[in-house]
Amino acid sequence: MDLLTIPLHDAFAPLAVSFVLAAMGLNIHYGYTGLLNFGQAAFAAVGAYAMGVAIASFDVPFIPAVILGVLFSVLLALLMGIPTLRLRADYLAIVTIAVAEVLRLFFTTTNKDYFHARDGVSGFTSGFRNANPYSEGMLGFSRNDLWVMTVGWLLVAFFCLLTWLLVRSPWGRVLKSIREDEDAVRSLGKNVYYYKLQALILGGVIGAFGGFVGALGLASVQPDSYNLDFTFIAFTMLILGGAARVLSPVVGAVLFWGLLSFLQTLLSKLIGEWGVIPDSILNSEQIGNVRFMVVGLSLMLLMIYRPQGIFGDKKELAIDGR
Repeated sequence: MDLLTIPLHDAFAPLAVSFVLAAMGLNIHYGYTGLLNFGQAAFAAVGAYAMGVAIASFDVPFIPAVILGVLFSVLLALLMGIPTLRLRADYLAIVTIAVAEVLRLFFTTTNKDYFHARDGVSGFTSGFRNANPYSEGMLGFSRNDLWVMTVGWLLVAFFCLLTWLLVRSPWGRVLKSIREDEDAVRSLGKNVYYYKLQALILGGVIGAFGGFVGALGLASVQPDSYNLDFTFIAFTMLILGGAARVLSPVVGAVLFWGLLSFLQTLLSKLIGEWGVIPDSILNSEQIGNVRFMVVGLSLMLLMIYRPQGIFGDKKELAIDGR
């Protein structure tokens, strides 16, 4: 029974919601606009740190602190996008990777009175938890996790609806045209640069909300939570579901975490409770690496036989259709 209940538990937990939102932001960037943003972790980190530091160090109320995190994510998008979006897509990829790592190291080493280095920021969840309507936990989740999940999945539903409306609007059609052939769009009199910048801001803000949810779920903000793995896992979820589909990041994230958790539970039972695999072949300390190897192999096969993902279309993969 644990083989089903534990993966289902992990697939909908607060951490999974955080990655769903990060992947949804990447869908705006990569899926609909063709922007190679390899620094989505930076948007999540800036949002989470801005909210956490504002509450813990300056006693800012919860809602204004969230708004402050959104504003900082917009500022970050402007700082990254203004000098790079006129250039080729690979320059944006290089810049976003660099910015994400610089920010992680900045939060690790600078101003320890506010950021607390690797210990991270804590003590900012009381205002959010005081609004918790749940009196007790259920379904294996604590009451605090249930509250984070409720807010998180409502945010996912809201941003899914917003994305659905936007991509069917004239603005969204321009974004998809830019992904296919930005020179053709430019010849029609559209300002490609500003459309790209708007898409970068929107996807970054959605990623910042992923940072909010992850921070509230863990009750702390730590720099190592926003390393390069964060972005690449979110990209994996997007590719698994299929780019340029509204619900693809959601399905991809749930399947990804569910599969990881299933492999963790299965291998643990094969080694311990069932005794099928001897320690000489695989021990409990190696399970974490093996499950990522299996997931990686599955993704390799997926990219070979269905590169568009579960719900995607091969035509949507082209960053530039020329």
